Amino acid sequence: MPESHITKQALSAALKSLMEEVPLSKISVGDIARRCGINRQTFYYHFKDKYELVNWIYYTETLPYMGNFTDLAHWTDGLCALCYYMKENKRFYINALNSSGQNSFPEYLTQFVHNLIRSILEALLEERQMPELELEFIADFYSFAFVGLIQKWAHRGMQDDPKRYIQRIQELVDGSMLKELSRFRGLESEQSNDNS
Repeated sequence: MPESHITKQALSAALKSLMEEVPLSKISVGDIARRCGINRQTFYYHFKDKYELVNWIYYTETLPYMGNFTDLAHWTDGLCALCYYMKENKRFYINALNSSGQNSFPEYLTQFVHNLIRSILEALLEERQMPELELEFIADFYSFAFVGLIQKWAHRGMQDDPKRYIQRIQELVDGSMLKELSRFRGLESEQSNDNS
């Protein structure tokens, strides 16, 4: 493993250790460097700030769970696996889900779910074209709802079994999304009848 990656892993471990004790907003680069046993300049050689380090953690740790399950048939498997992983690293991810703003975990997760919902919608639409604003609205709705539910699950201490929790979300998404697509197809059919 390259030395750069080893240092990033050490910085990651230091930040995660600190986030077991205090919120991210109260942690400084100096705190991370001290916990890791390096100087601040070494930190800045690898990351521009603590948020970039946090994003590196999110990306390297969650991508295997999120990136492998982006198709219609398995999207809930990936989200379920991600939630189990978050539960194994409960203190860090509860703290991470309480962070807000640019480059926060909720923002990262929202963007991922948004893209996932878009790909699901496009698969369900098959060859039909839905207006871009409509696709964005639906993807925004589901991504904000999903991340909000995950944050609530985290605030309650991640007590609920992720599999059942995600299954319940899937039931709601499948039912309402299919209803929305059916409505769209009805509107599309009406428009083609009006044009003929």
